Amino acid sequence: MWSETQQKILTCLVQQPLCWVRVQAARGSVPREDGAWMAVFADDVMGTIGGGHLEWQAIAQARQLLLQWKAEPLVTREHVQRYALGPSLGQCCGGALELHYEGFDAVDMQRVRALLIEPSQSVALFGAGHVGHALVRILRSLPYKVIWVDSRDAVFPQQEQIGVQCEHSDPVQAAVAQLPAQSQVLIMSFSHAEDLEVVAQCLLRQRERGDLPFVGLIGSKTKWASFSSRLRSRGFSDEELAHITCPIGVPGIAGKEPEVIAVAVAAQLLQRR
Repeated sequence: MWSETQQKILTCLVQQPLCWVRVQAARGSVPREDGAWMAVFADDVMGTIGGGHLEWQAIAQARQLLLQWKAEPLVTREHVQRYALGPSLGQCCGGALELHYEGFDAVDMQRVRALLIEPSQSVALFGAGHVGHALVRILRSLPYKVIWVDSRDAVFPQQEQIGVQCEHSDPVQAAVAQLPAQSQVLIMSFSHAEDLEVVAQCLLRQRERGDLPFVGLIGSKTKWASFSSRLRSRGFSDEELAHITCPIGVPGIAGKEPEVIAVAVAAQLLQRR
């Protein structure tokens, strides 16, 4: 499952050629690492090699190459250029890098697909409420494979499904067994009863397989105290319950608006990368 940006690249490539700009080599202090990329179209840019004057100049170079390759279709559609990040570029990083430019059009779709590496880390989000919607809008732009689960059918807004794997599961906790190994799980359904069942299934899977490195539950300390009591009565130990993070989100971020909570939760996931 590609990100929203990656899917947009493939869609645009059907209509117009692109210049793929990649950091081929980097030395010293530079904005982005080897392998960082951006896709440059005549009227759009997706991805980034670090911003600033370097990126502005690279975009101009890429568009100049697109025009050249269009005028001379038999010419080699590759170009390498070295940049020193000093006063001439208005960037004081002090390092240097090489950018590799390569042209693609619709007939190269499979080659471009090969460049778009799918995220290796999965985040499973249980719940399509207000916070769930806000969080998906953030996660789908980050390097995660996002799996969005809810027991209610037709609750996933069409515009937020791009780059997201939406799953209708009733009962909702049944989806836990099918999650990819090493998934990070976020639980925020519309119902405390559903939340409890999803937590219980995550704990059972963790007991059997030990392959859910992070399980976060939205809510207060009071909610978690109530859940802990019920889960202990089902036979879960305090050691097992310690695997659940509740409340979720980076501490110190005030506000209960869905967007604020979503930013705090996304930041917590990024801290674990």
